[in-house]
Amino acid sequence: MLDIKFIRDNADKIKWAAQVKKVECDLDLLLELDNSLSKIKQELQEIQTAKNTAGKQISKASPEEKQLLIAQMSELKKREKELEVSIEELDLQFQQIMLQVPQIPAEDVPLGRDDTENVEIRKVGQVRQFDFTPLDHVELGKRLNLIDIPRGVKLSGARSYFLTGNGVLLHWAVIRFSVDFMVQRGYVPMYPPMIVREQVMRGTGYLPGGEEQAYMCERDGLFVAGTAEVPVTAYHSDEILTEQELPKKFVALSTCFRREAGTYGKDTAGIYRIHQFDKVEQVIICRNDQAESIKFHEEILANSEGILQALELPYRVMNVCTGDLGRGQVKKYDIETYMPSRNNYGETHSASRFYDFQARRLNMRYRDENGKISFCHTLNNTVIASPRILIAILELCQNADGTITVPKVLRPYMAGKEKLG
Repeated sequence: MLDIKFIRDNADKIKWAAQVKKVECDLDLLLELDNSLSKIKQELQEIQTAKNTAGKQISKASPEEKQLLIAQMSELKKREKELEVSIEELDLQFQQIMLQVPQIPAEDVPLGRDDTENVEIRKVGQVRQFDFTPLDHVELGKRLNLIDIPRGVKLSGARSYFLTGNGVLLHWAVIRFSVDFMVQRGYVPMYPPMIVREQVMRGTGYLPGGEEQAYMCERDGLFVAGTAEVPVTAYHSDEILTEQELPKKFVALSTCFRREAGTYGKDTAGIYRIHQFDKVEQVIICRNDQAESIKFHEEILANSEGILQALELPYRVMNVCTGDLGRGQVKKYDIETYMPSRNNYGETHSASRFYDFQARRLNMRYRDENGKISFCHTLNNTVIASPRILIAILELCQNADGTITVPKVLRPYMAGKEKLG
């Protein structure tokens, strides 16, 4: 959510942002409602002043004047109730549209229609050239008893799977290594609830607009979050922190659930696009300072790159274009890791900065040394998501004899095991 004063002063920029982000937002109606609400509130203030004046005059008035003043007071109260009803109706429309207003992209975000027009910033690592015909992760998982997709589908339907045996141990090793990596960098570990109230989804910007992607517990009016970003970013909602407490740096492990609505027929093979997965997420809450947000955006990107470099996986960093940005994102980097079965890079990380967009919706603020209260800035990025990252590990680390070489940094988490076979 943006400040209405900022919206008034930057209406043209916000209309442009809605256009390039492909976000529906009736800004003209919003400004019309804002103007009407301002006028009604001004009239209410004038009525209150008139009521106060009449109230003081009644005690000193003659009987005839008193009757006139009482009648006048009655009319004022009647009009006051009418205006309060109007405010309630108009404010409901106003708040609904305010939730649709998009954040303006940063100046260095490329224009583009969708993810096909994201701009590559850099490639890191060499893509392996095989001297044998490599297998994809589905076949490797089947042969080595690491992944069982048919039984997952039997129990839970499409986009479901079992990890089994060493596949589970490899998955846990990736997760544990990533958490340790982030804790060593000063991030506070969190294990959050993933079933949350609607206002938490709304506060982080996943509602309205993301209803089709989220699983909902209709009987309880709760949502199953698709990322730990949701509960961890909302951790300090409706609170006023001190400036000395900032920045807050969290690393959270959670199981994530996504409906993948609208992806029928897309990435149906294997474990690339699935309903349930584990993710280590990093979240930063910092001061309302754009330069500081930019600095932390680069930091969280570097953290994820550090993980991939430690795993010795080739990847590329993408500057996400306007048409692929979310409503609240100022800028986003995607990291794509090379996956031989795709003969291309596949998205494994997304690093986003929001400025105060989420904090306003969550009412998350801080008080500076001068006593001034401001909304915080928020950022988040994937540290690792598994089993998607296992696609790259299994396919890039396979050997001609059908075994898998375990990345060196994961071996301490697998009792020193060097190969899976």
